[in-house]
Order: sequence, then C-alpha cells, then structure tokens
Amino acid sequence: MYKIISDSSCDLTIEAAKAYDVEVVPFYIRIGEKEYKENVNLSVKEFYRFMVDHKDEFPKTSTPSIEDYTTVFKKYLDQEIDIICICITSKFSGSYNSARLAKESLEDDYPDRKITVIDCTFNTVLQGTYVREAAKLSKEVDYDECVERIMKVRDTGRIFFTVGSFDYLIHGGRIGKVAGVAAKTLGIKPLIVLKEGEIFADGVARGRKRSIKKVIENAIKHMENNQIDPSDYVFSVGYGYDEEEGKQVLNLVKETLSSHYPQSSIDISLLPIGATIGVHTGPYPIGMTLIKKP
Repeated sequence: MYKIISDSSCDLTIEAAKAYDVEVVPFYIRIGEKEYKENVNLSVKEFYRFMVDHKDEFPKTSTPSIEDYTTVFKKYLDQEIDIICICITSKFSGSYNSARLAKESLEDDYPDRKITVIDCTFNTVLQGTYVREAAKLSKEVDYDECVERIMKVRDTGRIFFTVGSFDYLIHGGRIGKVAGVAAKTLGIKPLIVLKEGEIFADGVARGRKRSIKKVIENAIKHMENNQIDPSDYVFSVGYGYDEEEGKQVLNLVKETLSSHYPQSSIDISLLPIGATIGVHTGPYPIGMTLIKKP
C-alpha cells in the first residue's frame, strides 16, 4: 500500500485531490503582513480576486518546510503506508529539497518503509495532470512499477502559455524591465514554454486572441516535430482568474487537435492555475499542457 503526495503547485482542487486520494502539502502565500496556506485558509479565487483589485501589490509565496513534509510523511509511515512524493520543479522552488530532507530525517526511524521524492521538472496544471496519472496508477500497479512508469514519461511534459501582463514577470525577475516596458508599449504578449524544469521564450504575439492562437500553434508544432500521437498523451488547459476564457480556450484546443488529428482519441481537462504560479504570472495566465500517459 502506498500514498501519492504532492505540493500545492500541482493545482489540484480540494475536490480533485480527494477524488484521486492525493495528499497535498500547501505552499504559503504572503499578502502584505498576512500569511496564508494555499487552498487551506485562502482559496485560489480569493487570491486572484485580490490581485485583480490590487494591481500594484505583489503577493509572494514560500515553500513548504521540512517540518511540513515530515508531519505528513509520518502520518502515513505510522500506518505502514509507503510514499511517492511529487514536487514542483526544483529550479523554481525549494519544495523538492524540503521533501528530500524530510525523507532523509525519517529513513532511520522507518527502515522498512519506502519513500520516493520526485522532482517532476514542471509545475502547475501539468504537475497536477502528472500527479493525477500517478494516483490512477497507484490503484493498478505496485509501488516500484508506478515509480518506473511515471519517471519514464516525465521528460515528455510541456507547458505552452501566455500571460495578460508583463508586470508580474518583471517584478519576479523573469524578464528584463527594458524589454517589458517596450513590450507593454507595443501591446505584445510573451509566448512561453516550460521544459526541462525551466521557462523559455517561445515567441511573441500582439493581442490576447493572437497570443492564445499562437500558444496552440506552438504546441501543435512541438507535436508534429516529435511525431506525437495525441492518443498516447494527456492534455490540459490551465486558466487563472477568468474561468469563462478557460472554457473558450478548452473548446479551441479541442477543435484544433481534432482538426489536426481526426483519428485520435484525445484526453483533455480544464484546470485552474493556482497561487503558487499565479504570483509570477498575474491573474490572467492561459495555456495548454501535454504529457505522455504512463
């Protein structure tokens, strides 16, 4: 028997985490002088509502502590339940290191238990999709096979997205201020891809609708270049504050994939992007993700 655990960068809703039997260790969110736990005493909707209403204030996040992970791990180890813990890319956060150190501190006390801590090399709704697939596998295969199969597909994960404003990327040091000012003046939106644990520029487009269309085109280009059969992959669309826009983009992605791959069976979900990533993107991130089924 084993348990899938992740940090709240996975952006699984409380209902989804319960449905898939996943334990989520929350990030901390600081707004002014107050600190909250993501999805514990501050919902994602409340977080984005604050950002929309206070455009000149920039919330911050901090990683779950070693003690946070130790407490959660012990709860299952004491029940003789093994653990697979999937964390946000270590190039974005110290969550993986906190979980790894918690594991090391417990190994001598629980010599007969297995604890695997995985740097998933991505974040947000792609991490959630990965965690969800691991949770589904955990009901079908043994511990070692689950670890082996999810590790095999980890490098296939990609996030293609854009944001509503450069302000948060500038504030977080993700883009140069000079480039950001020039882009805002021209109305240009950045196109971004996350791969190998880091974000990279993936072009630019003028205006929101064009940038969303280009995001989808970039994903299709990646699939064509790598001869990907979408039937072998799981897709998701992630959105921030604007759920209606998320639904519209979901339909657009479905139509585009069906047009390019009419013979394929496509698995695609609509998922909210949480606060852990929202502090860097602002309230209007939008994009799509894909990863091979384990």
